[in-house]
Amino acid sequence: MKTARLLVVGLFAGGLLTTMASAVDSTGQIPIIDMGPSDTFEGFGGGLYPNGLNYLVGRPLVDRVQAALRITPRNAAGQPATPGAGGRIVLLSIGMSNTSQESTAFAGLLNSFSDRNPALVFVNGAQGGQTAADISNPNANFWTVVNQRLQTLGVTPAQVQAVWFKEGNRNPTGPAAGEIATLRGQFETIMQIIRTRYPNTEVVYASSRIYGGYAVGTLNPEPYAYANGFAVKQLIEDQITGGDAGLQPGPGGVVPLVQWSAYLWADGLSPRSDGLIWERADLEADGVHPAASGELKVAQMLLASFSTDPSARMWFLHPERRQLIGDLNGDRTISVGDIGPFVLAITDPAAYAAAFPTIDVLQAADLNFDDNVTVGDIGGFVQLLVNW
Repeated sequence: MKTARLLVVGLFAGGLLTTMASAVDSTGQIPIIDMGPSDTFEGFGGGLYPNGLNYLVGRPLVDRVQAALRITPRNAAGQPATPGAGGRIVLLSIGMSNTSQESTAFAGLLNSFSDRNPALVFVNGAQGGQTAADISNPNANFWTVVNQRLQTLGVTPAQVQAVWFKEGNRNPTGPAAGEIATLRGQFETIMQIIRTRYPNTEVVYASSRIYGGYAVGTLNPEPYAYANGFAVKQLIEDQITGGDAGLQPGPGGVVPLVQWSAYLWADGLSPRSDGLIWERADLEADGVHPAASGELKVAQMLLASFSTDPSARMWFLHPERRQLIGDLNGDRTISVGDIGPFVLAITDPAAYAAAFPTIDVLQAADLNFDDNVTVGDIGGFVQLLVNW
């Protein structure tokens, strides 16, 4: 049963704004990962990545995996550290109060995660009240505080090599399409600041806001929490498709590579395809900030994402737990030598397991991320092989 809802509806130039004045347990919007070919929101289609896909393929996948392979323990000056020299890989979170709360919960899980890279240091750089509008100023005090937190944990800006990013703005108004465009521009500026301040950052892993339908005020209600995901989607898609010099990635570019981390939005009590829901008890009294159970949900999704993502797992996990996607023969690269083992993995899984007992075949060969190794993975493998 739906909870009682009060809707204040106003017409604005360019679109219809619906502001939730009381908690609702569902808005009817479709999570980006579940949108079908004909589903749209403010002109945007579904899928986290181009062509309606929820996973990376081809050149974009290769670029991010190769960037992840460049992430290595570094000394305080940012130089690769020799084995045993105590180098560090810093994963830094950047964002607002929600991000800070969720980072604290994530840090707790990470501290007890036995498969973590021993060189990994997580630093919660997110801060309450610091919105995308605030931190898109390169001279904002936010960035001074981030560096202070790095120093407190005994690491330096030169050791930051990966970022978890989640941001939004306070009290958005007007059509959702306008807020998407505003955030998309601010996100680009923030990516540029990250590259300038933390030049060894290879990949930014971005997340969306959680459900905002329980919001009781104007801080960040629906449809803006939902729309936030489309700003992230547009940022990543614009980098992949090219044409925006402000998103030029790589060692010679002006921003790091950007990709999705965990996509966090679900439509309240309406389960999305993976079963995620947001209950009223998962949020604090304002319906915007996560309560302890909500923080834990996000932390668990982050840990799963960093542990399994083809690029993130190459630096996040202990070296003995890593598996390079596409490397079916275990030689730490992707080449024609992987073709035979890939065919074997599809046609005779038992024989493949006997021949390569140390390789996680799902992590190596599941190129369409459906938790199976079948002929459906052939196209993705070919693209990976060609682009590598």
